[in-house]
Amino acid sequence: MANAKIIEAKQQEVAAIASKLRESASTVVADYRGLNVAQVTELRKTLREAGVEFQVLKNSLVSRAAASVELSELDSVLTGPTAVAFSKTDVVAAAKILNDFAKKNDALKLKGGVVEGRFIDSVQVKALADLPSREGLLSMLLSVLQAPIRNFALAVKAVAEKNEASA
Repeated sequence: MANAKIIEAKQQEVAAIASKLRESASTVVADYRGLNVAQVTELRKTLREAGVEFQVLKNSLVSRAAASVELSELDSVLTGPTAVAFSKTDVVAAAKILNDFAKKNDALKLKGGVVEGRFIDSVQVKALADLPSREGLLSMLLSVLQAPIRNFALAVKAVAEKNEASA
């Protein structure tokens, strides 16, 4: 009887992980081996503030969950101690925070991840981390859209000032 309870609990955990993989905008897998408790606590706090869920999970459970959502490529990074960061809203947040933390703490290694249902390797995770946030991209877009109007307004103002000066 105890065996059936354990199996059911593991099946529920696999289902929960699969659900998180499905619902997340991005998921980043990292090796946390070598981080002390204070460092992990600091990392968790930073991730939590950004709305990212960070869990240490068994590779076998993540592998089964990944297979159930057709992400079997994730198996290639599920070796050794594995921590997984799930970001539901911001695609860049988890990658950016983990990459910045890895720069300060050599013990944290990015392994790979999933972005909008597609597997990415550690190089792509680092490239994703270098992108500006959604708000930053929107402000850049707004600036680009406003530039022609601003330049036109400046030209009209210069012509008006020139006409006033000559009159």
